[in-house]
Amino acid sequence: MAKVRVGVAGYGVIGQRLADGVALQGDMELVGVADVAPTLSVQALKEKGMPYALYCAADEKRADLEKAGIPVTGSMEDLVKKVDVMLDATSAGVGARNKELYAKHGKKGIFQGGEKNSVADVFFHGYANYEKGLGAQFLKLTSCNTTGLIRAVDCVDRQVGVEKVAITIIRRVADPGDYHRGLTNALQIDHAPSHQALDLMTIMPHIDATGILVHTPVTHGHIITIVMTTKKDMSVEAALEAFRSHPRIRVVTIAQGFQGNASFFRYARDLGNPRGDMYEIGLWEDSIVKSGKDIMFAINIPQESVTIPESIDGIRACMGMQRDRLEGTGKTNEYLGIGKWKAHA
Repeated sequence: MAKVRVGVAGYGVIGQRLADGVALQGDMELVGVADVAPTLSVQALKEKGMPYALYCAADEKRADLEKAGIPVTGSMEDLVKKVDVMLDATSAGVGARNKELYAKHGKKGIFQGGEKNSVADVFFHGYANYEKGLGAQFLKLTSCNTTGLIRAVDCVDRQVGVEKVAITIIRRVADPGDYHRGLTNALQIDHAPSHQALDLMTIMPHIDATGILVHTPVTHGHIITIVMTTKKDMSVEAALEAFRSHPRIRVVTIAQGFQGNASFFRYARDLGNPRGDMYEIGLWEDSIVKSGKDIMFAINIPQESVTIPESIDGIRACMGMQRDRLEGTGKTNEYLGIGKWKAHA
C-alpha cells in the first residue's frame, strides 16, 4: 500500500514537532513543510541540512527566505498539490484561510487547537472519538490541556463511566522564548468555566464538566487537578491500574524526583528526547485520592508536544488507514516509541 503523503503548514513550535512525528511513521511520507520567514526554527532546519523540503507559504515572502540562504522548493500551493493531507500548525485564523486552498484541491486538512471549531467537520481526539474522524475531510485537534485532560478522563470513563469532572488548570503563561508575553511575577485567573471544560463536553457530551484556569509565570508545562465523579465506584488501586495501562499516561511519584512540571522537562532532556519533548502526560500516583465517590488526581501537560500523537491519529482516521481507534492509536504509538518506557519501569 502506498504511503499517505503529508504536508505541514507552519514550521514553529508545533509544526516542527509534527514534521518530526510524521517522518517517524513507517506508513506515511512527509512531503515538506511550509513557512513564511527565516525564523530561528527555519534557520535551524537549514543548519541541519534541510532534512525536510521547505515551501514558501506566501509568494511575497520568498525573497526573504532566499536572502537568508534558505532553499525554497516551491509555493504553498505546490505543496498542497503533492499531498493527501495537510497538518496546519499556523497561527490562529491563518488555518481558516488555508482551508480554502485545501478545499480547492480536494485535500484533507487537520487543524490545531487555536482555530475555531467551525473550521472543521469533526472536533477530534484519538482516544475519545477516533471513529467520528473516519473519512472526514477536515478535523480540528483539541488544545494541549484538553488533549491531556481527555486522555485521563476517557481512560476512567471506559472503565467505570464518568458523570462529571471539575478541573483546575495551572497554566504556563507562554512557551519558552515567547518574549512578547512579558515577564511577570503574578498569577492571573480567567473567567469560569474554562474552554477546556467546554471542549471536553463537546468531545464527550455525556460528561458534565466545569473548570477554572489560572495563568502562572512559568514556561515548562501545565498542571491540571481533576475531581471526577464516576458512575460506578472506583478504588484508588483500580484507578491507578487503569492509568498505568494507558500508553500515553506516565504514572510517576514524588519520591522518584518528579516534584513538578520542570522535573518532567528535565527528565525528558536526560532521556535525550529531541527538544526535551515528552508525548505522554505525567500523572502523580501520590495525587490520587478519594472523597466519597469522587476521585481526585493531578496531571502534567507537556504543552509543546502532547498534541503530536493525536494529530497523527487524525491522519489515520481521516485517511481511513485504520478504522478501529485502538488499532489507529496503537500504530501511532508504535512509530513514535510511546509506551516503550514501561518495559524499563
